[in-house]
Amino acid sequence: MGESGLQAVVVTLCATGADRAADREALVAAVASAAAVETAAVRAGRVCPHCARTDHGRPWATVHGTAFGVSLSRTTGVHAVAVAPGPVGVDLERVSRVGAAPLDAFTPGERERSAGDAGLLAACWAAKEAVLKRDGRGLRVDPLTVDVDAAAGTARFEGRDHPVSVHRPDPDLVLVVAAGGLPVVVEGPLSGGV
Repeated sequence: MGESGLQAVVVTLCATGADRAADREALVAAVASAAAVETAAVRAGRVCPHCARTDHGRPWATVHGTAFGVSLSRTTGVHAVAVAPGPVGVDLERVSRVGAAPLDAFTPGERERSAGDAGLLAACWAAKEAVLKRDGRGLRVDPLTVDVDAAAGTARFEGRDHPVSVHRPDPDLVLVVAAGGLPVVVEGPLSGGV
């Protein structure tokens, strides 16, 4: 990637849009804001690394030819857009949804460390997704291959500890960013609570 000048990950939280076009508009607006440019300077889209189609897949964005790392996530009522100077993964989860779901995606260590706390389990699940999005393979990789210690802010994957940043913008919401340990700034109309 080229030199973006961005020194942190900027995550914008906003209400979910009605469709993919609204998601793209939110992505363009977030990149423009993080790069301090007009939205017309941003090119953005999606591309699937497996089939090369552009109606799904990993998001991308450039400003005047300089690539930015971008990642998207949505949950009931909330959309997150992460913009970074390099590879980034973001995930947003409702604690109530993860607590109610019969997920068999937690390692024995995660279950032990969480002691049944739904908020910690939601953070573990969001961290798995964020790390796998940053990796580029997403949920094509078995989430059980990622072991998260939410309290320590790490996710062990493929023999390495990956730093993750866990945020709770609302009691029922967990936001996790995987960006190699860069500082994270959360902004937008929903950043103080949803």
